[in-house]
Amino acid sequence: MSGHPVLGTDVVVLGLGAGGEHAARKLAQAGLDVVGVERDLVGGECPFWGCTPSKLLVHAAHERRGWPSAAARIREANHDWSDHTHAQPLEEAGVRLVRGTGRLAGPGRVEVDGTTYDARLGVLLDTGTDPAVPDLPGLAGTPYWTNRDVVRQTDAPASLVVLGGGPIGCELAQAAARLGSRVRVVEPTDRLLGNEEPEASEVVARVLAAEGVEVHLGSAPVAVRHSDGFEVDLAGATIAAEHLLVATGRRTNLGDVGLETVGLDPGADHLATDERMRAGDRLWAVGDITGHGDHTHLALYQAQVAVRDLLGEDGPWADHHAVSRVTFTDPEVGAVGMTEEQARSAGLRVAVGHADVPRSSRGWIAEAEGVVKVVADADRGVLVGATVVAPYGGEVLGLLSVAVHAAVPVETLRGVHYAYPTFHRAIAAALDDL
Repeated sequence: MSGHPVLGTDVVVLGLGAGGEHAARKLAQAGLDVVGVERDLVGGECPFWGCTPSKLLVHAAHERRGWPSAAARIREANHDWSDHTHAQPLEEAGVRLVRGTGRLAGPGRVEVDGTTYDARLGVLLDTGTDPAVPDLPGLAGTPYWTNRDVVRQTDAPASLVVLGGGPIGCELAQAAARLGSRVRVVEPTDRLLGNEEPEASEVVARVLAAEGVEVHLGSAPVAVRHSDGFEVDLAGATIAAEHLLVATGRRTNLGDVGLETVGLDPGADHLATDERMRAGDRLWAVGDITGHGDHTHLALYQAQVAVRDLLGEDGPWADHHAVSRVTFTDPEVGAVGMTEEQARSAGLRVAVGHADVPRSSRGWIAEAEGVVKVVADADRGVLVGATVVAPYGGEVLGLLSVAVHAAVPVETLRGVHYAYPTFHRAIAAALDDL
């Protein structure tokens, strides 16, 4: 380090995704000297390659507006992949924005391109994730797509193979099919959306099949070839398409951020944090790298907690027992808290209630597919998890998120007036089924 400059500051925010961006701005507005370090685009995955562009594509597909129209809206929304609308407010708030790859260099210290920033209070880490690409023979070096490539396309592919049946794979597969592509989904496990309830998987698989998406479950790809298009070898079959989308999950960007310099394992796939989002000595972590989910709203929630701690304020502190999530297929899959399997694995005495959306009052009117499932701790008489698969399932989830977070008694929920005939009415039916 001899001869390299060392600059003092109050806080370094390493990674300016949704959580880091929010924290840096709030800390600077509170009067602290803040350095924000970003190697890519300020704002992170969500506005440029994730939430916003993918949902614009999904919405265009639901409305059958056409891929070129969606592509134009995506470029308008993210200013053709320019981050000035994110970077400028940070700098106006007083954040010193440093472009480059940062690494921890000991407690409270971050090195960027030969300059070390020594933070009096500490470092907030929000380095996010990248697409996880499998080590599949023949894949490396081919022009496969990840979610980052799909949202840059201006026309629908004639045909598409999607590796992975998780949220990203299902959303983009349905969108591409509705916009005119022939789509096949390859999922090595026995169901789609493996982290959600099996009932949700069944609905989404049924809808995709009805819309012409060919789903290969229990089929692990063994090799890939590319010439004019792609060929994917499965056990006993080969499928071909013009393009290949790899949607096999995300990997946390922790391997080369210098965790070893602060006494943490550089091979860890996430960082354990306490209720104040502290991950170590003068170190806070927020976002995907904490292992509580890859949701922008969660990163913002965690950032608010970390900011309060850095400013010496009182709580409330982080509580992750009622994390909500939505997969934006049609119908949407909204979920909060534990699945039935997770609740049983936690040793709870579980009660489960179901309601079929097609048989509900709203389902008859909207001719909607879906299901509501509630999972209760039978001993405490409160919900510990819930899933809504329905049009606008993410919006309907609000009531259940409050119920799980606040441990509202099931008997109280049964006494609530549910507007008729809405999707909320199916929640009442599921509670009655407990």
